[in-house]
Amino acid sequence: MNTLFYIIVAILVVQFIMETVLDHLNAKHYNDPIPEGLDDVFDKDEYQKSQAYKKTTYRFGLATSTFSLVLTLAFLFFGGFEWVNQIARSLTDNTIAMTLIFFGIIFIGNDLITLPFSYYATFVIEENFGFNKTTKKLFFMDKLKGWAMMLVVGGLILTLVLWFYGWAGDSFWIYAWILVAVFTLFMNLFYSKLIVPMFNKQTPLEQGSLKAKIETYAKNVGFELQHVFVIDGSKRSTKANAYFSGFGKEKRVTLYDTLIKDLEEEEIVAVLAHEVGHYKKNHIIYNLIASILLTGVTLFILSLFINNPEVSYAIGVTTPSFHAALIGFGILYSPISEITGLAMNHLSRKFEYQADDYAKDTYAALPLITALKKLSKNSLSNLTPHPAYVFMHYSHPPLAKRMANLKKQ
Repeated sequence: MNTLFYIIVAILVVQFIMETVLDHLNAKHYNDPIPEGLDDVFDKDEYQKSQAYKKTTYRFGLATSTFSLVLTLAFLFFGGFEWVNQIARSLTDNTIAMTLIFFGIIFIGNDLITLPFSYYATFVIEENFGFNKTTKKLFFMDKLKGWAMMLVVGGLILTLVLWFYGWAGDSFWIYAWILVAVFTLFMNLFYSKLIVPMFNKQTPLEQGSLKAKIETYAKNVGFELQHVFVIDGSKRSTKANAYFSGFGKEKRVTLYDTLIKDLEEEEIVAVLAHEVGHYKKNHIIYNLIASILLTGVTLFILSLFINNPEVSYAIGVTTPSFHAALIGFGILYSPISEITGLAMNHLSRKFEYQADDYAKDTYAALPLITALKKLSKNSLSNLTPHPAYVFMHYSHPPLAKRMANLKKQ
């Protein structure tokens, strides 16, 4: 138990305390009156249901985070990482294979241990509040597909990073950065074509008044839109969404079938206008560049720690290795991740206001306002979040602030 061990423990405990305090502060606002201007989002019974949902998810989140902390601390204090390390070493002498086995055991093992929490969240909490549409078969199939994708894609990337490490030594981070940058760019372009179909069915939006209105709007703002798809989100949840992906010839807008069901056509076009605003304001490019730059910084700092045996010893692994140091570094780096996360959330909230303004200027404010209210109502969202919680966690501004911004002349 070296100094880094106690630093790691302190980081884990302090982060848990900070998150618990933030959650508690946020929970104290659950019974606040509905903000002025949002009175029509919920009636009395619906607001009580919204409060009950928030309180339930708060208590459940506290239970899961406490369990996660206890599990991680137990692994640190009782040699869990060394145990997994010994299993991996007993199966192979190959460094790459050993690392893949080590992370495979931890990833799948953690997912299996936390599976009851995920099951309870889906089939008890979400079910009780009318959100869940997932069947048990679909739930477990999603898990298996997720594991397969992580093992194949994650395994391939990790293998290449390890190869760079063995070949380039301390300079491995440059080649790993290029690899991750190319992968990030590729996923931004082709995620909807390659990954989404593994989990959902996507169909082109059928001809009709909605598509005609969308095409008219796109033409009016000079937005070349070839791909508008509808995704069958209703097979998992009643919650609605829409998102924009790709750029250039690969850009596409995807609407959840629940969104089409819940909103009027004018409201859907307003939501689309918001998404077009993100594209027109180059938010996708900015986010992509920021993500790649942050990855480069992280990998560079990793290169300074990866060969230090103290980092491996800090998590109880007696034989220094890349995989043990990577686990230790991940925890040690987490406070920096919190800071960069705050910056990214701040930027994201700023981008949301800009996209709202674009929709207001090129289409109309009122249908976007009514759309956002309906989406908040249907997801039982929190209308009275604590400002500190918003600052730390929200990538989108609270509904009240978005409404105020949209109503400005």
